[in-house]
Amino acid sequence: MGLALVLIKHINIALVLRSVAVMLFLQLGISDCLIASDLKSRVTNDSDTQIAINKLKQARPEFSYKLLGPSDIPGYLRIAIENGPILYVAVDGSHFFDGDVYKVTSAGFVDAENIRLKSEREEAFSKIDKEDLIVFAPATETSAIINVFTDIDCGYCRKLHLEVDELNSYGIEVRYLAYPRAGLQSNSYEKIATAWCAEDPQDALTRLKRGEELPVSICSGNPVANHFAMGRELGVDGTPAVVLMDGTMLPGYRTAKDFAIRLGLK
Repeated sequence: MGLALVLIKHINIALVLRSVAVMLFLQLGISDCLIASDLKSRVTNDSDTQIAINKLKQARPEFSYKLLGPSDIPGYLRIAIENGPILYVAVDGSHFFDGDVYKVTSAGFVDAENIRLKSEREEAFSKIDKEDLIVFAPATETSAIINVFTDIDCGYCRKLHLEVDELNSYGIEVRYLAYPRAGLQSNSYEKIATAWCAEDPQDALTRLKRGEELPVSICSGNPVANHFAMGRELGVDGTPAVVLMDGTMLPGYRTAKDFAIRLGLK
């Protein structure tokens, strides 16, 4: 009781509830080695993973599900709903939960998903085709890169775009990815796809972010849907979402000066 009171006093109650759930799993009296071994054997079994996905499909067949891999909680899988959240699903498909998962360490509570996603983001951006991005590069040598998931109709995305010239002056290259928050059937999708399909994507994106109206022109093979799916898988849930090349995500608006300081350029 004393420990619970201390926790509630010092951290957000929602965080406590989520962390307690993780602690219950960790207090089963099983050694870390046995947990890791058991989890690996259970989640690498194709039949088990298919059971979980089949159960989800039976319950809600209108959704598309994608296996992401094992979770940090023994006996649970990470399964993404297309254009939706990541679920933590029991290998037998009997139940699931969503939300944050925290590891309990001697240093405190650590967001397990963010640690995983940082590594995945770093790998994804090391392989991304720059030709699929709208890039604003410095006139001189590039000292750092920020990858920005953006939406035409996002006010703070428009505000951040006004900082591009100053970002470039610090040697920061701005690489845009499309993330229409309203989805792929929205007006926001039409606008941002028009920018990517324009003869001059930089100019079109800038004009659209200024509030100008351009004729809708959606070309086949544009990368917007791929960017949107990538953002979902990498933990983007709003815009602007900035990802550094080391996989660190910096959500929300920041000034050019803030980015320069964060990147060690000022």
